[in-house]
Amino acid sequence: MNVGLLTLEIAVVTLGVVLLLADLWLPAQHRRALGLAAAGGLGLLLVLSCWGAFGLGETGTAFGGMFVQDGLSLFFKRLFLLIGALVLLMAVEYSDRFRAGVTEYYVLVLFALSGMMLAASAHDLALLFVAMELMTVTFYVLTAYERTHRASVEAGVKYLILGGLASAFLVLGIALVWGVSGRLNFTELAMVADRYTGDPLFLSGVVLVVAGLGFKLAAVPFQVWAPDVYEGSPTPTAALLAAGSKAAGMVLLLRLLFTGVPEVAAQGAKVAMAVAGATILYGNLCALSQRNLKRLLGYSSIAHAGYLLLGVAALSDAGRSAVLFYLLAYALTVLAAFTVVALVLRHLETEDISGLAGLHERSPFLASTLTLAMISLAGIPPLAGFFGKFLLIRSVVEQAGLQPGYWLLAGVAVVGVVISLYYYLRVVRVLWWDRPPENAGLIELPQRLRLAAALCMVGMIYLGLFPARALAWAEEAARVLAF
Repeated sequence: MNVGLLTLEIAVVTLGVVLLLADLWLPAQHRRALGLAAAGGLGLLLVLSCWGAFGLGETGTAFGGMFVQDGLSLFFKRLFLLIGALVLLMAVEYSDRFRAGVTEYYVLVLFALSGMMLAASAHDLALLFVAMELMTVTFYVLTAYERTHRASVEAGVKYLILGGLASAFLVLGIALVWGVSGRLNFTELAMVADRYTGDPLFLSGVVLVVAGLGFKLAAVPFQVWAPDVYEGSPTPTAALLAAGSKAAGMVLLLRLLFTGVPEVAAQGAKVAMAVAGATILYGNLCALSQRNLKRLLGYSSIAHAGYLLLGVAALSDAGRSAVLFYLLAYALTVLAAFTVVALVLRHLETEDISGLAGLHERSPFLASTLTLAMISLAGIPPLAGFFGKFLLIRSVVEQAGLQPGYWLLAGVAVVGVVISLYYYLRVVRVLWWDRPPENAGLIELPQRLRLAAALCMVGMIYLGLFPARALAWAEEAARVLAF
């Protein structure tokens, strides 16, 4: 059975259970510190995993091939551990807005993280469903956690309804694939999938499974939940949705398309191109008029899902490795942005961009952090976002000789980048050129969040200027998907 391969997942769940037990004996005023302990635990697991200590870097399969530990899963698990640690640090500073259940919030983040890590190793449609539901059910609670705030409850209800619909698509799709092929394991499915590429029931099943995963990515036409949920959710939840949930959905999509049904993926290239282009345009055009910063980042996340789908539509090794690199760059960038949002806007009555006016006078460090994040999200050199977009667009252009439609897709991607400059740089203008309110004082920045923001900034700069090592890591992980 080789249960030892699940050491990381077991450690994360155990950490959550330990936090729940500690909550029973700790005084209320000390419970916030449990978030720091959880973040430290995830950081320790990340370091041990990178060093390969205690067998945390071993590869192999478990549960009859349902669970696979390989370079791709390790890439995403380490990414999830990093995201989880940064989100928990953010949650510690945000927790004063929770009327009760501070520790439970930390534990739910850990359980959602365990679902994401299971998703990274899912090599079977049954485990894919279990991982998706573990993530989704915890997010139902996390989005509505500020239950005294109408916007948070509304976000939770919307996510619940649309998430339930996505789960229904997923289950029906799995049932159709199983009913036609008799296979759930991706390796076994790949052996027989070419026989059913013309079977409408089989293709319908694959499309429905992809639709369920498209919900996690917030890709068109399954994107309508994202802006409202980002706006109403607690800021750490929105950050985890933007960085973690999107990455989990993408690794499941990559596994399914390029390991389970590569022939179907090749046939659906034009559909993938259309979805990628529509997602880029929808996200960027809708973001133009947004004044609420979290809602703007919600539409931005839709656009970035479109950019990620460029690498999927390219159907090449370069495209898949570009997706992995871009996910790393995007996670660091969007977490930096949400860190500033959590600190600056949480005490205001509004989350309007105007609340950032003159932030350079109130906290030059935070203003610099958000400026770098906006520039990276816009794809301006020399930051990580630019190099990630360059890799994705290049992977599309390289395929244009085989299919002229890729030229159109590359053009749409470039247009999307140009459109995004307006709303990202508008935020930068407010930070540095608008005057702060008369009663606005200096913003005190906790040392731990200063460290987290600094880590994100260093990552954005390093990945932009010296991308070779991270790209090589991404290329090595993506080789698992070669067909």
